[in-house]
Amino acid sequence: MKTRELGRSGLEVSAIGYGCMGLNHGYGPGPGRRAAVALIREAVELGVTLFDTAEVYGPYTNEEIVGEALAPLRERVVIATKFGMHIVDGKTVGTDSRPEQIRRVADASLRRLGVDVIDLFYQHRVDPQVPIEDVAGTVRDLIKAGKVRHFGMSEAGAQTVRRAHAVQPVTALQNEYSLWTREPEHNGIFEVCEELGIGLVAFSPLGRGYLTGAMGADTVIAADDFRHQLPRFAPQALAHNQALVELLRRVAAAKSASAAQVALAWILARRPWIVPIPGTTRSARLRENLGAAALQLDAAELADIDRAAAAIPIEGERYPQHLQAAVGR
Repeated sequence: MKTRELGRSGLEVSAIGYGCMGLNHGYGPGPGRRAAVALIREAVELGVTLFDTAEVYGPYTNEEIVGEALAPLRERVVIATKFGMHIVDGKTVGTDSRPEQIRRVADASLRRLGVDVIDLFYQHRVDPQVPIEDVAGTVRDLIKAGKVRHFGMSEAGAQTVRRAHAVQPVTALQNEYSLWTREPEHNGIFEVCEELGIGLVAFSPLGRGYLTGAMGADTVIAADDFRHQLPRFAPQALAHNQALVELLRRVAAAKSASAAQVALAWILARRPWIVPIPGTTRSARLRENLGAAALQLDAAELADIDRAAAAIPIEGERYPQHLQAAVGR
């Protein structure tokens, strides 16, 4: 597996990481703990070094699975987790980035992960009630205390990132980014990453599974699946957006690859400091995803994809209004 540096931070990770959320959160019950542990360990053997989790996944249990899986492999991996959400009775009900809460979450995450230090600690969403300077300062103190190595932010606005970075350098921004979610190219995130030397960790790089081609207009989203509430996964949108999947399939056929591999290779070609973190619950899909690191798209192919994608308007917002309000702050 090739590696990439996240911006100019000195933190080197595999070119493709692994998003662990779906192992037991967001998309139904998952494969079970034993299978999840085995899959994470398989990913390490295949060269993955960046593993992403969060306290809200489960909540809490996803960190425990990741910790168990990586305990015998700790020196080979980078573990990222997140703080900043308010959890009540097992449900996320808002944000909470008060300094005392950040410290509590750090200690709890360390215990659940079974590690001495968190490699990359993200603010999951910006808390409008807490100055970002206080958040960055608290993480700075955790870094000085040896509990955290790197500070990250997720779905923050560019100006907020600049303010945070002035207090404690931001190593990585974790934002949704894919062929059908390209906001980071237009909302200042690419510019701030380039200017300040910050890496972009792209979550949902396969459009929450849609860009693999495994879903269509007749796909039924289960009620316990997070996508059930997303406008982009309404039946009309699923049908309309098939044009983008067909584009990926055409390119994939010419490259003897899969649609998912083309979607990931496109992301890797955008900037050298972008690292996608697709998730999966299946070994075959894991191996398919990682194969994208070896797929080369030349300048002409990339230009053709961009030209064709620009002619395909995406139907459906990526979040309902209440969730969209929490991004870009």
